[in-house]
Amino acid sequence: MNIEDFDFELPEELIAQTPLKERASSRLLVLNRDTKEVAHKYFTDIKQYLKKGDCLVLNNTRVLPARLYGVKEDTSAKIEVLLLHQQDEDEWEVLAKPAKKVKVGTTLVFGEGKIRATCTALKAHGGRIFDFSYEGIFYEVLDELGEMPLPPYIKKQLSEKERYQTVYAKEEGSAAAPTAGLHFTNSLLDELKSMGVTIAFITLHVGLGTFRPVSVDNIDDHTMHAEFYHMTKETANTLSQVKQAGGRIISVGTTSTRTLETIARDNNGQFAESSGWTDIFIYPPYQFQAIDGLITNFHLPKSTLIMLVSALADRESILNAYNEAVKEKYRFFSFGDAMLIL
Repeated sequence: MNIEDFDFELPEELIAQTPLKERASSRLLVLNRDTKEVAHKYFTDIKQYLKKGDCLVLNNTRVLPARLYGVKEDTSAKIEVLLLHQQDEDEWEVLAKPAKKVKVGTTLVFGEGKIRATCTALKAHGGRIFDFSYEGIFYEVLDELGEMPLPPYIKKQLSEKERYQTVYAKEEGSAAAPTAGLHFTNSLLDELKSMGVTIAFITLHVGLGTFRPVSVDNIDDHTMHAEFYHMTKETANTLSQVKQAGGRIISVGTTSTRTLETIARDNNGQFAESSGWTDIFIYPPYQFQAIDGLITNFHLPKSTLIMLVSALADRESILNAYNEAVKEKYRFFSFGDAMLIL
């Protein structure tokens, strides 16, 4: 398929720049895969579409304040660094900007010496390997010096860091938020549990692939960047029991979807305790093995994420739903409104 098959017109003013005051007050577009019908709701109306025996799968990754601004030790040239993932205790893969100024042996200084980092290897697309040194606990120092790595289409600074975290964020290590989960509150999750909906957690640390556009015309030629995932034995058992009982597995976000589909693919359609790196690229036509529905935000034109949702519902239904969302002035992307595909 061609990249142009996944394009749509989006007025810039519909790109949400800030989160809503109340997480669950966002709008919800509901797409029925069988009838192709679209319904316009609010996120709390999700209770109307879930039932006892269903299972929501949430990604409990926690976003690091991973953007650091520092200087080269020798020239004081300004360098921006985005932490992508931890390779060893104090060794990280990062994106450096401007990358051409960072060579092997370059030492950067952050926060007047609170963190120092030396480049030990070069990677593609501006990637670098850095060895970090600091005093105290790294994540505490990072929390003091780092900024949330908001996507480039968000131009405003975030006043509260926690608004770019889900309420259930737990496992440190992500370079971006699993934004479909930002709509949930603890009280809404409690209501769903009281209805008999099971809540299960997986972890996928969002990495470089989130920031990399598709640069090929034929999407078969696109290569996804690998991201680390983990599913516990408890979650695997829960999901297996839900399936056996005839319940529906509804993933919250494309990150949860990619994790579940990776594990099902590698275990003959079953769920099992698992950790590893996934570079799964889901686009039409694709036979889903793990999920029965998806809660997601609205995605960028020509992105791998709109391709994924176009594989779950058909491409024409997705583009029609997106056109409806534009017409009804839904808020798009990370801090935007939500979509339920069932």
